[in-house]
Amino acid sequence: MTSVRHPVSVRHPVDEVPPPGRLAAFGLQHVLAMYAGAVAVPLIVGGAMKLSPADLAYLINADLLLCGIATVLQCVGLWRFGVRLPIMQGCTFAAVTPMVLIGTQGGGLRAIYGSVIVAGVAMIVLAPVFGRLLRFFPPLVTGTVILIIGLSLLPVAGNWAAGGQGAPDFGAPKNLGLAAGVLVLVLAVQRFGPGFLGRVAVLVGIVAGTAAAIPLGFTDFSGVGDADWVGVSTPFHFGTPTFETPAVVSMLVVALVTMTETTGDFIAVGELTERPVDGRRLADGLRADGAATVLGGVFNTFPYTAFAQNVGLVGMTRVRSRWVVAAAGGLLVLLGLGPKLGAVVAAIPAPVLGGAGLVMFGTVAASGLRTLAGVDFRDNHNLTVVAVSVAVGLLPVGVPGIYKEFPDWFQTVMDSGISAGCVTAIALNLLFNHLPGGRTSAPVAAEAPLLEGRGGEDAVEQSGEQRV
Repeated sequence: MTSVRHPVSVRHPVDEVPPPGRLAAFGLQHVLAMYAGAVAVPLIVGGAMKLSPADLAYLINADLLLCGIATVLQCVGLWRFGVRLPIMQGCTFAAVTPMVLIGTQGGGLRAIYGSVIVAGVAMIVLAPVFGRLLRFFPPLVTGTVILIIGLSLLPVAGNWAAGGQGAPDFGAPKNLGLAAGVLVLVLAVQRFGPGFLGRVAVLVGIVAGTAAAIPLGFTDFSGVGDADWVGVSTPFHFGTPTFETPAVVSMLVVALVTMTETTGDFIAVGELTERPVDGRRLADGLRADGAATVLGGVFNTFPYTAFAQNVGLVGMTRVRSRWVVAAAGGLLVLLGLGPKLGAVVAAIPAPVLGGAGLVMFGTVAASGLRTLAGVDFRDNHNLTVVAVSVAVGLLPVGVPGIYKEFPDWFQTVMDSGISAGCVTAIALNLLFNHLPGGRTSAPVAAEAPLLEGRGGEDAVEQSGEQRV
């Protein structure tokens, strides 16, 4: 009798679960890559409102806790909530200016949290609408948006490398030297390190850079001893939320901007992991963003979005498992519940993060170029779409404050290079390729997956990429 062979199902790399040791190392790498950005929003908003050090510490702990919960929800998924891709969540910078204005002039923290809750509910309701708009994101648009994401993040890495915005020794040679040393180490480990070590090159660079920074006087860990071992965020710690109309309206504009940015991040990660984002998956991811934002308003923190910093790490390390990022979310929960652990991570010097960030954010930009390489630019207006979108997207990055004389809602949209470039790319693609008399933008020339062979190593090495 002839035996019948049943096909063996192959698990997609996104769904693979690495061994516990690697899971923890890869997850920690994601946490270190986004930590500075994660705590920046509560520091800026709380500082502008002149909150006490105790209240600032509370905001940071609450933020880290919700970052972790939001990340786990996004990666693991619950019913129709979660994109189920390796996506890190953090507070959106698009909300900083409106929240500072609300906090200092329009009702304080309680009004901020009321508007955040309303914005989160609106995101949940609008998620299916954005899901149906996915057809307006062809490779021409997605490649342009991914390129803009990477380019707009590079100044962040540059500021870190110089010592951190506002640092008294900003731009000192010692800061740039430390950043350069970390950058060289990351590249060396990635190029010459054995398999696993090469995939945690960013983690190696950050740990080694921090170790070298201590005797050189860049940082110290004295604040760790003063931090509490346990800190639990409770709902409505600062009082019952209030719902002021101007605050709610401004936060609804932020919600639309955030959803636009998140859509670009989802599409970028979908291409990097070879699991394309369809309309349903996009809606599920945006719905999770909205749920996390509602929880943010309840647990004393702010609106949440996908963190573009970590998109580059996915591309650089070629580790595509969503469970790795879910593990990172679990680590963030521990940091949020254990202030002493958070103090350890907070002691990492900005130049160390800057050296690693240059590699990661550059990888995002390179991924966008790779997507655009498959777009047909012959005998059409596609080059104009890319050129103008990149120009508009980088304008607020290169000239901060250029829109300061414009209305607040306009600044909310256009001060973010990612949202400004994304809106421009969508509009120009519609103008040139969808309206009567235009040409439909050409699809990617080759159907070959974005990352080929051995989890994409060949493609990454050829393009000189690393990972976000």
